[in-house]
Amino acid sequence: MSTDLKAVNALRALALDAIAKAKEGHPGAPLGMAPIGYVLFTKVMRYNPKNPQWMFRDRFVLSAGHASMLQYGALHLTGYDLGIEDIKNFRQYGSRTPGHPEFGHTAGVETTTGPLGQGFANAVGMALAGHHFAARFNKDGFNLFDGMVYGICSDGDLQEGISHEAASLAGHLGLSKLVMLYDDNSIQLDGPTAWAFSEDISLRFSAYGWQVLEVADGDTDFEGLLNAIEVAKADNRPSLIRVKTTIGYGLPKAGTAEVHGKAPSLDDVISAKNQYGITNLEPFAVDPEGAAPWQLAGERGTALEAERDALLEAYKAAFPDLHAELELIQSSAAPSVILEQLPAYEAGGKPVRTRNASGDNINAIAKLEPRLLGGSADLSSSNITVIKGEPAIHKGDYAPRNINFGVREHAMAAIGTGLALSGLRPYVATFFTFSDYMKNSIRLAALMHQPVIYVFTHDSIGVGTDGPTHQPVEHLAAVRSIPNLSVIRPADANETSVAWKLALERTDGPTALILSRQDLPVLASKPAGAARGGYVVGDAGGTPDVILIATGSEVSLALEAQTLLAGQGVKARVVSLLSWDIFSSQSQQYRDAILPPAIRARVAIEAASSFGWERWIGLDGRTVCLDRYGASAPETVVFKELGFTAEHVAAVALETLGK
Repeated sequence: MSTDLKAVNALRALALDAIAKAKEGHPGAPLGMAPIGYVLFTKVMRYNPKNPQWMFRDRFVLSAGHASMLQYGALHLTGYDLGIEDIKNFRQYGSRTPGHPEFGHTAGVETTTGPLGQGFANAVGMALAGHHFAARFNKDGFNLFDGMVYGICSDGDLQEGISHEAASLAGHLGLSKLVMLYDDNSIQLDGPTAWAFSEDISLRFSAYGWQVLEVADGDTDFEGLLNAIEVAKADNRPSLIRVKTTIGYGLPKAGTAEVHGKAPSLDDVISAKNQYGITNLEPFAVDPEGAAPWQLAGERGTALEAERDALLEAYKAAFPDLHAELELIQSSAAPSVILEQLPAYEAGGKPVRTRNASGDNINAIAKLEPRLLGGSADLSSSNITVIKGEPAIHKGDYAPRNINFGVREHAMAAIGTGLALSGLRPYVATFFTFSDYMKNSIRLAALMHQPVIYVFTHDSIGVGTDGPTHQPVEHLAAVRSIPNLSVIRPADANETSVAWKLALERTDGPTALILSRQDLPVLASKPAGAARGGYVVGDAGGTPDVILIATGSEVSLALEAQTLLAGQGVKARVVSLLSWDIFSSQSQQYRDAILPPAIRARVAIEAASSFGWERWIGLDGRTVCLDRYGASAPETVVFKELGFTAEHVAAVALETLGK
């Protein structure tokens, strides 16, 4: 038996043992794709297990995250900080080998995968970042960024709509740093792929502008795999390599859906190992001859990094300013932007749409923060997201910081995560109602603690005549429910500057900025307390009779209602609660000062679903919210017809007081 085959079978055996011990998992893909993993990790990729975050490494993305034991086995065998006890604890509570790979949880895992198609789009973002870095930093004699992104995808990945979006953009941009290997095994969970999947994959990707290659025997043709990857690397397009494999290779029911997600029995494990020529080893023991190629590949990493470090020292002397930017990218430090460097607006001056104020902030920040880049899903003129004075990234020029994502919201969000995972500070933008398309990608960015900034404009029924299809209603409740996503809905232009500063300061999770289409009055020149997520924007002196709590465009409405109530002898406090999550993180003392527990008469005003507001208004409070869809009419008419008037807010406040 060849050394290559022994090494592949060592990986297969580890996967079998771990899945059998856990009594659950997905044996089919790791066994079938083991040759792909072997060729990538031992013959192709440049990485250093001793420094998994080495900036100039090749990246591996297992988009078919259910095949996690393929990745865990390869990481263990090449010397990453993943011991045999971790392999034995596959899928167990607190282990470093969860059911699907998780970024930040396991050394060497580049992104969290499992929801199919997400890793594919993340890989597009990583490849785009690689091209961007190469365009900005590589110089004659200093080819620093020459790394590639390699991914493994499944039939399920290619069936998900996000892969269509991401592949289309990757081909359009000519992202030649991306090589995806498609595990073409003709089987998925329910049965043969032919039951639901008959398109010509090669023609599809060729139409996207990809190079398409094929390996007819992915089970044993290691040389064919290696040659195909080398051809892919040499092309000026992204590449898809179709690798024909046998799902569950070696198991008695290999080649059928029975091996997709069902843990093998002990007899099945013994049968498969016999086919692999492994007959004299205890479970989790690795044949030294099979382990040797993996170990040698991992050990090469230290020398590879040392060579690049020497080049980097010379680069530092030749290009000190660019080197300083590289160090910033590597540091993952929060941008050092202070509020005084961001746009400020005169209180009581000309009304400003918060989406316009956001655009002002983007351009101010772009001058201060070299890691900032981003774009919109074909709505840049509506989202106000263009960095002025720069073109957009396009095929052949990846240095600019504007990105035209096209109408590809889901891929845009996942590509943004890939950019963040590469050390950039991306923002991605669309209308708030289309956040529905992006939710899974937003959730994974939050799970991975990645500081992506989502710019969501057209935040309410203020959208007006576009009607209920474009007027978000339930969306604030939805995004507020995502753990580790900070949601900020500023009331005016100055709160928008605070919101951008808060978003930039986050290094452990994403932020959603919820912005208005319509003009809003500028309430205060320096909104003290806005950075704490909630503060008193208007008080009546003394102990208030009622508290009006609002966000976004409804804060100015609450202030109008305050004036009406004052005319009736009612003292109302107005609170701008621009970020529930940030306010919740403040001390109890601060929260009680803003929302005194003794004041039980409270009214929440928000042009969105009332879901969740009971947290802030208690059992005695009332809401002026929107538990129905909107309507098509000018925004002033829609607000009036749906009860968002100062008179209605004042009337509801009086009701809470029993008047």
